[in-house]
Amino acid sequence: MRTLVIETATSVCSVALIENGAVVAAAHENVGRGHAERLLPMIAALPDGGRASSILVDCGPGSFTGIRVGVAAARGLGLGWGVSVSGFSSLALLATGHLALHPDEAVTVAINAGHGQIFVQSFECAPVAELDALASLFPDAAVAVACNVVVGNAAADIVDRRGTGQAVERTPDARDAVFLSPNLSALPAVPIYGRGADAKPMAVTAHSS
Repeated sequence: MRTLVIETATSVCSVALIENGAVVAAAHENVGRGHAERLLPMIAALPDGGRASSILVDCGPGSFTGIRVGVAAARGLGLGWGVSVSGFSSLALLATGHLALHPDEAVTVAINAGHGQIFVQSFECAPVAELDALASLFPDAAVAVACNVVVGNAAADIVDRRGTGQAVERTPDARDAVFLSPNLSALPAVPIYGRGADAKPMAVTAHSS
């Protein structure tokens, strides 16, 4: 069984092919907001054009645009190849990548959520499991719920505000999906936004006739 992993939930665009529990090929680039331009060429550059018997995609939370690009690509390839498409959380991926190297720790994953907020969720190991639910919090509230070890692009902010703990700067990497347990890699392939969309529909104004 070969699985194509797609990761586009942050400024990084990352893809990997996993076969028999090992990463056989991967690409990882910091593209900013260029996911739509880079994702399919990165997949095409993988062995066999990235063709796999299943697809695993990061559903978020993170960049609204990046999430939509990744999920749309995964669904399109899944339909074209006739293969299953499943999802995982960006926070679970970050936690799993860290806990694979530090299995004795409990960690809080913290990534920027925009509008001054931080996406946070805590995990434990053996096996990796969620300790609480995903939340989008302002920094002071995030500090109050964070473990001693904080992982992600907002980790330093939390540790600096608290004045103690360990911050681990880490971006999601498709290769770390090799460590995901089945319970964390079987989500529906639909976006996890974590909060309301940035863009709001325009109000409809009633006009009298």
